[in-house]
Amino acid sequence: MIYADRRARLAAQLGDRGVAIIPTATEKPRNRDNDYLFRFDSYFHYLTGFNEPNAWLALRADGHSTLFCNPKDMEREIWDGIRLGPDAAPEALGIQAAYPVTELGTKLPELLENQATVWYPFAVHPGLETRVDEWLQVVRRKVRQGASCPDTQRDVCVLLDEMRMIKDAHEQDLMRRAAHISAGAHIRAMQVCAQRLRAGQEVREYHLDAELLHEFRQHGSQYPAYGSIVAAGANACVLHYRADNATIEAGELVLIDAGCELDGYASDITRTFPANGRFSGPQRALYDVVLNAQEAAVAATRSGVRFVDGHEAAVRVLSQGLLDLGLLSSDKAGTLEDVIERRLYSRFYMHRTGHWLGMDVHDCGSYVEPTEQHQVSDRTDPVTGATQKVRPSRILQPGMVLTIEPGLYVRAAPDVPEAYWNLGIRIEDDALVTSKGCELITRGVPVAPDEIERLMA
Repeated sequence: MIYADRRARLAAQLGDRGVAIIPTATEKPRNRDNDYLFRFDSYFHYLTGFNEPNAWLALRADGHSTLFCNPKDMEREIWDGIRLGPDAAPEALGIQAAYPVTELGTKLPELLENQATVWYPFAVHPGLETRVDEWLQVVRRKVRQGASCPDTQRDVCVLLDEMRMIKDAHEQDLMRRAAHISAGAHIRAMQVCAQRLRAGQEVREYHLDAELLHEFRQHGSQYPAYGSIVAAGANACVLHYRADNATIEAGELVLIDAGCELDGYASDITRTFPANGRFSGPQRALYDVVLNAQEAAVAATRSGVRFVDGHEAAVRVLSQGLLDLGLLSSDKAGTLEDVIERRLYSRFYMHRTGHWLGMDVHDCGSYVEPTEQHQVSDRTDPVTGATQKVRPSRILQPGMVLTIEPGLYVRAAPDVPEAYWNLGIRIEDDALVTSKGCELITRGVPVAPDEIERLMA
């Protein structure tokens, strides 16, 4: 069982007489008598596969695992749904013991007694540190009777983040399926947009947001992995714009950044397309720069290279494109190397080229190489002038998953050619690192402009 294997791997890292405590997420009130749709904590689910709220896992270094969960309650189950309950949990989840969550306050101190180190997620669950202190106080009151109390507290996320960095075959399969569903949703939105405009119908951003959600749910996704971005025209220059009620006009570009979550795993795709299905000359020229930058980043993504290498490859292509199209003047900006050194491209490209992807859309995991984290150097930021501490970038390994998402965002300005005003373009794919390169698992929706036009015809 994958969850039992993960628990065993974590237990082996807890050290002599270590015990880990991991809660799931809490239910969040939306308004009076109504909660937001519950979504489990990723760390907890990674170790248990258990979806119910109000649950805790305690794991000892010897591999013994204890679950605390809601007890069976026929009256509450009529309202909220069937509960697994502590009696059925050991067999269903492969754990050694389970108790009603109402016994957490008495059982947890017993599990901490005579242990050396307590591990729990730091700065993730508000109030957890206080609860751990309370449980430790209970143990300390028994020291005169011969009990010992853990004298060390450590962040279990440090261990789990490293485990979650490398996706196993089960996780890779889920992420491919999520990517396939999301690709279909992007295709649906593109085609519906062009069809409605050709039919003379009104198209608003929320119309396309609805098409995305329909396709997600139609194919078994539980919900979007994040708030979908559907941005028409100048709205695409707002990086975290959310789908609203703006009208989509023929001749505009539409940027959609959306992905579904399937069984706890996220996908993350961005496509930019002409609303009516045909790129204008300036739109296509800028789009080609972004696409070429993505291709350069993809070529730089493989096992053994640095995480930052893809970003640097994309920045070089984007910077040259800005010079070629006149968005940056060589008279003022200087050479390509000057643009890169002085980060002059950041006016039009202000984010990184990717992030880890997994159970969370911005997944956990360090971007610093663990074997080189003590190699620190100083760097002066050319934009702010501030001194930054820099550590070597992470070395990619097979099984890691990251996004590759360069973009250009051109706002109206007197020193910018008007043909490019209010164009925001981003192209994003999900890449599974392999020994020979990377597998783009989201290319079920095309990126080549000719293919996009054919798709929308």
